[in-house]
Amino acid sequence: MVTKVPIRSMVLGAMYAAATIGSVAVVAADAPKAQFQTSDRCVACHNGMTTTNGEDYSIGVDWSTSLMANASRDPYWQAGLRRETMEHPEVAASIENECSSCHMPIPQYLTKQNGQLNPVFTRLPLHAGDKESADGVTCSICHQITPQDLGTAASFNGNFIVDASSSDGAHPEYGPFDIAAGMQHVMRTSTGGYQPQLGDQIRTAELCASCHTLTTEARGVNGAVVGSLPEQRPYQEWLHSDFRNERTCQSCHMPAVHDQAPIARILGEPRPGAVRHQFVAANFVIQRILGRYHDELGVAAEPQEMFNAADRTIRYLQSEAATLAVTSPRIRAGRLEAQVTVNNLGGHKLPTAFPSRRAWLHVIVRDRAQRVVFESGALKSDGSIAGNDNDEDPTKYEPHYTEIRSSDQVQIYEAILGDQAGRVTTGLLAAVDYLKDNRLLPRGFDKTTAPEEIAVHGQASADAAFTDRGHTLRYSIDTQDAVGPFSIDVELWYQPIGFRWAINLKPYNAEEPRRFIAYFGALGAGNAVMLVKSSSSTQRTPN
Repeated sequence: MVTKVPIRSMVLGAMYAAATIGSVAVVAADAPKAQFQTSDRCVACHNGMTTTNGEDYSIGVDWSTSLMANASRDPYWQAGLRRETMEHPEVAASIENECSSCHMPIPQYLTKQNGQLNPVFTRLPLHAGDKESADGVTCSICHQITPQDLGTAASFNGNFIVDASSSDGAHPEYGPFDIAAGMQHVMRTSTGGYQPQLGDQIRTAELCASCHTLTTEARGVNGAVVGSLPEQRPYQEWLHSDFRNERTCQSCHMPAVHDQAPIARILGEPRPGAVRHQFVAANFVIQRILGRYHDELGVAAEPQEMFNAADRTIRYLQSEAATLAVTSPRIRAGRLEAQVTVNNLGGHKLPTAFPSRRAWLHVIVRDRAQRVVFESGALKSDGSIAGNDNDEDPTKYEPHYTEIRSSDQVQIYEAILGDQAGRVTTGLLAAVDYLKDNRLLPRGFDKTTAPEEIAVHGQASADAAFTDRGHTLRYSIDTQDAVGPFSIDVELWYQPIGFRWAINLKPYNAEEPRRFIAYFGALGAGNAVMLVKSSSSTQRTPN
């Protein structure tokens, strides 16, 4: 009989007691145990693979450049975690353990089996001798998740369930294909007990939701829980959209191989249905940092592989994220008026997940001599946005607009967090609410019926032109004495880590925040990218 082991519920009360009073609860020696292998036990057979057309699609290479593989190396995660433990030292051990469940899952789970907490910072800096910490979200994590409780609240916050070993010592390893008995034996003997088998859950959005549905608990005096925040909800956004009946997370973020291909280098037979393990997403900034500071961060993939992955992420965003249009330009009463419509192509909000991400409109109007008459939303060399209240003052933020009339107004699609007192914050464990959430909605997302956890917040909730079909806003620009025709260029820009989210780490005098601030500063304007551009023009006409 196989016993199911919940990743986060096991001895939870004992864990928090240990964090509070320094004691350690020990699970009985005969308690069911799970087992994990690091990627070096997998890539020997799942690299060096090509399709029938000769295209390389090595799973190990693709995975090694992803944010999944580098989840524990991520210097922004390390810096943010250090900030939270410095702000809430009374519960630092619990915070480290909690955050490691999805960023450093193997050691977190193994320590939990012994009734202990995972001490992240004692494992840093990562090194080759600690493969279980350095491997991030490795192969044997995702491929051991069972279908039990997936898609329910019981599985969220990393509370997925894995199988303990069966009576004969086998550990089921789930994949999208039926595997012949002979090949099952080959893998089991070569990996120390993993037995591959068909598991349809590996292709479902519910599998991804187990770690990408996250609720954070806000902490107050002495570490007491004072509230909570639905920190990321891409799965619920997807459920509330038309995409729930069309595509899954994997169909976008794990691109299909459009050819027959083997799933293993040794004895693998070409078959349809293989997918790439690139986990292409949105954070090209961390991929660039991992390439540039490869040796310092102990990155396994080669620097050029990381840079290639960052470029691939950008190409994906520029082709799959959004559309943009400028319409109805005209001159009226000495003002140039135009409508700008931006539309989200994805199956969740744009941007989604971690709230440091933002997208915004950069608009430039030029006269007949190509002189700039108006500009809103320019990216500055330090990664801040000109005219953005939040970048200039951490206590403020830029509102959602229906019309923009001056250059110090910028349309930014973002999540702004608020603490207990209603103040703007970038501290996850201080946040209890959203002061603003006007991130672009996916097709089919009805903001009037959306549950509170994925609701639109702020002025966008009442904006009739902000819907699942995009957002249309007006620009009304004083042309003064300029002479037309006027050209209008509109760009949609995207930044995975907003300026304020990085700069707010400066007060924390510790290695990890200092290091990330240096990395962020060195990237400069390279921490943002233009996703799409649209242009139009108009001729001055009599008023």
